[in-house]
Amino acid sequence: MSNPSKIRVWDLPTRLFHWLLVICVIGAFVTIKVGGLWTEYHLLFGYAVLGLILFRIVWGFVGSSHARFARFVRGPRAIAAYLGGAMPRTPGHNPLGALSAVAMILLLGYQAVTGLFANDDIFTEGPLAGLVGKDWSDRLTGLHKLDELPILILVGLHVLAIVWYRVAKKQKLTRAMITGDAPAEEFAAGADSARDTAGTRLLALVIAAAAAAVVYGIVSLRPAAMF
Repeated sequence: MSNPSKIRVWDLPTRLFHWLLVICVIGAFVTIKVGGLWTEYHLLFGYAVLGLILFRIVWGFVGSSHARFARFVRGPRAIAAYLGGAMPRTPGHNPLGALSAVAMILLLGYQAVTGLFANDDIFTEGPLAGLVGKDWSDRLTGLHKLDELPILILVGLHVLAIVWYRVAKKQKLTRAMITGDAPAEEFAAGADSARDTAGTRLLALVIAAAAAAVVYGIVSLRPAAMF
C-alpha cells in the first residue's frame, strides 16, 4: 500500500546499483594501492564496475521514471534556473546532480574499459591487453592511471554535496538512497513516485544478467595462463 506522506524517489535496482558501485570503486582503489597479489582483486572489482555501468546505461533508457536519462538530463537553462532557485524540487536527480551522475558514469565507464587493456609490467594484465600489443597496452595503462584523479575529485564533490544538502537544506539524500523514499512535503505538489514493482525488479534482473554475461564474455578472452 502506498504511503501518501512519502514519495518513492529511487527504485530498488537503482539503489542496489548505487551501493554496489560504491563498494566496487572503493575495493578497486584499495586493492590497486596495496598491489602485489591484490591486483587480481582489483581486476575483479573492475569487471564488476564495468557490469554495473553497462546495467546503468540500459536502465537509464528502460528503467523507472526517475532513473531515466530523459527525465533528469537537462540543458544549461534548467541548470541556471535551479541554481537561481526558480525550479522546485522534483524526485530524482536535480539538474546539477544530473551532471555529476552522467560524469560518474562516463569516468567510471572509461576507467573500466581502459583497464581491460592495461598491464602492470609484472604479471598482471587486462583480458584484452594481448589483442592490442604491448605499446598500445602501455598507452592505455597510462590513460587508465590518469583517470584516477578526476574520479577522486568527482567523488569528493559528490560527498561534499551530500553533506551540504543535509546541513543547509535538511534533505537526507543518503537515506533516500537507502530506503528509496523521501517525505512528500519536500517536493512540489503532484510529484510522482518511481515505479518499483515486481515487474520492474524482474526487468532489472534480466538486464543485470545480460550485462554480467557481456562482461564474462570479455573476461573469458584473458589467457588461461594469467589466472
